[in-house]
Order: sequence, then C-alpha cells, then structure tokens
Amino acid sequence: MTFDVCVVGGAGHVGAPLAIVFADRGMRTLVLDKNEAAMSELRSGRLPFLEEGGEPPLRRALAAGCLDTTADPSRVRGVPILVITIGTPVDEFQNPRVDVIRRCVDELMPYLSSEQAIVLRSTVSPGVTEYLHQYLRRHGLETGVAFCPERVVQGKAILEIGSLAQIVSGTTPEAEEKAAALFARVAPRIVRMSPREAEYAKLISNAYRYITFAAANQFYMMVQGAGLDYARVAAGLKEEYPRMRDLPGPGFAAGPCLMKDTVQLMAFDQLSFPLGRAAVTINEGLPNFIVEEIARRRDLEKTRVGILGMAFKADIDDTRESLSYKLGKILRFRGATVLYSDEYAKDPTFVPKEELVRGSDVVVVGVPHRAYRTLRIPDGVDTIDLWGALPRG
Repeated sequence: MTFDVCVVGGAGHVGAPLAIVFADRGMRTLVLDKNEAAMSELRSGRLPFLEEGGEPPLRRALAAGCLDTTADPSRVRGVPILVITIGTPVDEFQNPRVDVIRRCVDELMPYLSSEQAIVLRSTVSPGVTEYLHQYLRRHGLETGVAFCPERVVQGKAILEIGSLAQIVSGTTPEAEEKAAALFARVAPRIVRMSPREAEYAKLISNAYRYITFAAANQFYMMVQGAGLDYARVAAGLKEEYPRMRDLPGPGFAAGPCLMKDTVQLMAFDQLSFPLGRAAVTINEGLPNFIVEEIARRRDLEKTRVGILGMAFKADIDDTRESLSYKLGKILRFRGATVLYSDEYAKDPTFVPKEELVRGSDVVVVGVPHRAYRTLRIPDGVDTIDLWGALPRG
C-alpha cells in the first residue's frame, strides 16, 4: 500500500485518535509506533485506552483498508506527510527536552526526502519548529517542517478533531500549504500562524487553564483554612451572578500537559514567569493541604484513608502525573494506611469503591468519576470532596 500520511507515535493518546480520524476520512494512514501491544489492540479494532466514540471509526477504517500499523521506520519512505505525536517532556531542571524529537527524527532521517513534510503535533517550546528545520538542513535534507498543535480534550479527541479550528504553521510556505491541505480534510477551519506564534498559542492555552485552576485551588485553601465551607461560599457567590460563572471548581490539576506546558513557558522566559511559577506551587501543594486538613482532625498513624479516583481526570483510564498518587505518598509517609480505587484505571492493588469506603476512616475524592455520584458513604466516615462528586447529604 502507498500511504497519504504516517502518524509517528500513532498508538498513543495523541496519535491514535488522529490516525483514526484521518483513516476514517478516507486517507490511507500508516501508524508507526514501537508499542506492539497497543498496535495489536488497534489492529483488532480496539483502542488501548478510553476514547469516546473511538472504536466505530477505527473498525470502519480497518474494514476499508485505510489503516495499517508498523514498527519499521523504513516504511515512511515516500509517505508525503509524517505527523510526529511523541511526547515532549521536561528534564529534571524543568527545561524542555529537544533530544526526544531529535532522536525520533534521527531514526526517520535515512528514509526522508525533500518532497516530504514533517508536522509536529505535540507541544514544543518556542523555537523548536525552526530548530528542527535547521537540523534537517544541516543534514542535507530540504524536508518541510510544520507545527500544527493538538488542542483536544483527552478522551474526547475523536469527537473534537472534527469540530475545532486547527492552527497551522510552517517554516516554509510549501510546508504550511501541505499541512493546511492535510488538516482541511478533517477540521472545519484552518487558522494560519507563524511557527513561533503557534508554539506560543499552544503553550498559553494550557498555561491559562492551569493558572485558572490554581486560582480556584488557592481560594479553596484560603477559605477552608479559615474554617469555612468553600462549597457554600462558591455556590453563594455564583448564584444569579453571571460574572463569576467561569470560576472553576477546586481539584487536582494534573496530567501530562498542563503543568509541563506551564513549565515550558517558564523555562523559555528564563524563569521570569511568576504567574506560572505560582500556579505550579499552588496546584502541586494541594495534596499537602489535604493531608494537613486530615491531620488536624485525626491521628494519621491510626487513620485509614481511601482515595477514590487515581486517573488524572474524570472518566478516563490515564494515570499519568495524577496527583492522587502524590496524595497517597504523602499520607503513607505521615503514617496513614492508604487504599486506592478507580473505575477505569487498572491495577492489582486497587480495591472496589464499595470496599474502599467501608474500610476507610476518611475518603478523599481524587477525581470525580461519574460512578461516584451514587456511591453511598457509610455513617461515621469523613469525606473530602473538592469536586462535589459524591451524593449530597
């Protein structure tokens, strides 16, 4: 088969939904990934993680012969567009790791030509798109480079790819046009920017959300620390007052993107991003605050604490960077016995939610899975439910 597009890292949370959407729109799509277990799931018509509405288009694409998988980088030879969706972490000094993308491109380089284009899909620090352009040129390749950031909600990516405007940028007019033509087949609107503008746009989107969550968490800790019920305060200030309707609720702001992208902005601006630094301190400090709340009421060494929800957000199975684990680690260090439960993430050490609430002195809602809305909490069990996920009363 000859392919229209290859999604590199195409069995992951960013790549798989995109590859499925491309293939379901009739594009011959190749998934290149080293995770054979995840690719085996895709070939069988199943997704290796929770993704709303994902399996019907996956099965249609497989039945139509529009989707194939491989671990062999040589198969990218001659594919017009390669979309790279690998993660872009920060190092132990909170600096972006360009080497991850560079190593990926190094593996592809023997099979690249000047007629192809590379599209960076995952978040990158400002300047990385141009860096990759120059890196390829230093190795004698005129391969085009574009940056087209994903901005979807995890778990709803397939639904949102086709409904959200797509930012497109390229280091050359040819690269930009190729990327625009690709995404015009799946997105309702193309928004053109320069690569540096697009890089900032993606980082600001995530940093802004992270900062708003930090504001809510700071308010929560202030009010609770004063001995008041923040839920009552928040409900009262929002009642028939539309200017406060956008205030988010408190809760763990976690996952593989929000803090990382905020830190990327901090690193690029030589750490002169105090608002971002404060947001990290507040959001990462919330588990410590919860531990102190429990410690004020109980002797932690004699307390069993159950944490409901180990995923980093509601109704998904992804536990990456979940602050529920940080909470559990601090509690154990302070001497508490800790139980974990989750509706979607699988772990042999987890217990069913009903067993957790029966065996705990204190129950903390780590993430508001829908299943907790009808969960009965036994009398005498204290609860800390920042999200308002448990039944009232």
